[in-house]
Amino acid sequence: MENQEFNVGEYVDQMALLLDLQLKDEYRDSVVANFERIKAIANLVNSFPLPENIDATPNKALCSNKATPAENCTNI
Repeated sequence: MENQEFNVGEYVDQMALLLDLQLKDEYRDSVVANFERIKAIANLVNSFPLPENIDATPNKALCSNKATPAENCTNI
């Protein structure tokens, strides 16, 4: 999928159809421009190299929150 070109305008049109969103013509260009910005930011994030040995488990800082039940923070 890396070699495929992502057409933002087509994506916006398809999502509007899928969501039954009545996107007015006068707003479409702005919506496409915003999704172009989102795409640029996502490409930047996705291009950031991560080491293969990175641990994706939650850390203690996330479990120190009182809203997180203690049983979800074991074995950290």
